[in-house]
This record gives sequence, C-alpha cells and structure tokens, in this order.
Amino acid sequence: MARPRTSERQQLELLRALPNDLAPRDAQDLMAYPFFSLAKSPRTKPIDYRSGAVAIRVEAVPEHGMATIWDADILIWAASQIVEARDNGFRTSRLMAATPYQILTFIGRGTGARDYQRLKAALDRLQSTTVATTLRQPPRNPKAHSNAEDRTARRMHRFSWINEWTERSDARGNPEGIELIVPDWFYKAVLDDALILTIDRAYFSLTGGLDRWLYRIVRKHGGKQTGGWRFDFRHLYLKSGSLSPFKRFAFELRAIVNRQALPGYRLFLEFEPRRTLLAFEPTTCGQAVDAVVLSGTRTIVPSGTAPSCYREPEPGLSSDGQTDNRALNLESNKESNFLRGRHSGENPDQDAGPAPFTDAPNPRNAGGAS
Repeated sequence: MARPRTSERQQLELLRALPNDLAPRDAQDLMAYPFFSLAKSPRTKPIDYRSGAVAIRVEAVPEHGMATIWDADILIWAASQIVEARDNGFRTSRLMAATPYQILTFIGRGTGARDYQRLKAALDRLQSTTVATTLRQPPRNPKAHSNAEDRTARRMHRFSWINEWTERSDARGNPEGIELIVPDWFYKAVLDDALILTIDRAYFSLTGGLDRWLYRIVRKHGGKQTGGWRFDFRHLYLKSGSLSPFKRFAFELRAIVNRQALPGYRLFLEFEPRRTLLAFEPTTCGQAVDAVVLSGTRTIVPSGTAPSCYREPEPGLSSDGQTDNRALNLESNKESNFLRGRHSGENPDQDAGPAPFTDAPNPRNAGGAS
C-alpha cells in the first residue's frame, strides 16, 4: 500500500512574523537582474536576458500578469524576516505566517480593505510568475575535457517567487492572516550574507517602476563607495528588461537624474562620443533636492536646491566640480566590468551601434559593490 504523500507545508516549520521595527533587506540577485515587470499595466510578454553564463527567462500567465517590482516588496519583507530571525537565534523557514497588516505596514502601504485586495493580487502574481535561470547554478559537466561549452554551460533552475500561499483562520473561521512558502532558490540567497543588502526604507515611497529598479541597481553596484559607479545607458536598458523603446527609456532616465529621486545617492551624467553614461555616488548630507525648478519659483526655496532656482542648470559631470570623465578601472568587480572593444554579452542580438560598454567603477575605489 502506497504511503500518503505529505505536502510541502507539512514538511516545513512555521516562521511567524517578527515585529516590523527591523531593517529592510534585499537580495542582490533580485537587485542586479531583470526579474520583474516595471510597468503597472499587466505584462505577459516574457523577459529574456543573457549575459555570459547567466540566462534568465521570466514568464507570466494572462490571468494575473507578470509579478511587478512593487510585488517584489513582499519578497523584501520575507528576506528581512528570515535574516532577522537568523540573527536573533530563531529557526528560519521557507514557510512564513503574518497578518496583512504586518506586511502592508512594513512595505509602506495602506491597511484598508482595498490594500488587502491588492496584497492578495500581488501574491497571486508572485505565485503564477515562473522564472528559469542559470544564476547560481553549477556547470552541467565541469570535468568535461573535449567540449568547452559542456564545462561552462549552466543548469537551469525553474521556480515561482511563491510556491503557494493561503489565508489562515482561527477555529471560529475568523481571518487570522496568511501563510506563504518562498522558493528554495530565493531562501538560499537570503541566508548567504554576501547576497543580501540593507536598503533605505525610503525606497518604498518611490512610485515609479523605473525609479525603484534604478535604486536597486545603484544600491547593488554602488554600495556605499565614496567614489561611486557608472553605467552606459544602453547597458542599463538591457539590464532593465523594459518594454519601452530605448529612446523613451533614456528620456525617463534623464528625468530621474533631474529629479534626483534616489534616496542616499546623487546622480549625474557623463558624456563620451556616441554614448551617455549614468554615474552615481552616495550623498553625504541627506536626500538631494530637485536641481531643476521652474522659472518663477518663489523667493523662499528649499535648502539644497542647486545651482539656480530660475533656470535648468548646465549638465555637470559630477557633484564635486569634476570636469573629466572618470578613467576606466578594469580590475574591480569582475561581474560588472567590461573589456574595451569587446561585446558586452548582454542580449547581443538587441544591441545597436558600436560595440557597447557595460558598467565601470570609479578608479578612486577599486573595491566591488558593498
């Protein structure tokens, strides 16, 4: 007689949500690669991304659409809970229980009935979105001698952002909260200190999908390095997985630079023949104020507005008066750097124009992202 099969939930120990006064943490893999839709309108077109040995394909179903970067806030909550439990000596688990109020308040949302319905819709998108990736997967045949492709090709790992979720109730049937199970791929990344970063809580107040995506890229690659980092516009476009045309993407990127929208970082542009670079560095005195202010601004202007309240400033190369682009540093952060004259390896069939560059750090800081 066959033994009855036990469900995944029965095999896992329940981790109950800890108080919300903890630092938000994000997984570096989710910050650096295009795993989520950046649009508020439903997306069903898959994301296909390839860079060297890293391949990512994200697929959605028409009923729910692809998980968005706002839905990813739930994964930030989950990562924060798992890390906090581990650091306080509690047993961690992929099976987690919380009230909607606990999740919504942590990620800076309202707590009304409409917010609860949106939370459930986000959980549905996370559960129905499937990801196939070679990221953090071992080679298929590392001992192969005859075929170089066999030695470097990676195994594919397929999962959903949430294996399953359910609404909980007490003995009387009253709502008690929700339970969810995060995938093993995500759970392993969270428990590895090298793959988790603390993010600014102001991130949750960013309303634009591109703003949120760019903050995560900047935080992952720039860290807290005083010298900052830089990216080629087209390379950023490929890393975003955006459905917008490149010209529209570049326009919105420049608008973010003008608004100085990212908490903790100062953005500026660098220019080279036939390409534009987005550069960034940590701010030293709080959140920057928009540098571009419409003509006719009242005489009382918020502190930090620079350099003029009556006209758009000339585009500067940096916030410290630098007049030349930073020199290349090919020794730092191998994952992100480029080789001059070589193809970037990012979706090569989509690239246009001269051989593109990827991203480069400031030579004043030879260390990788922190």
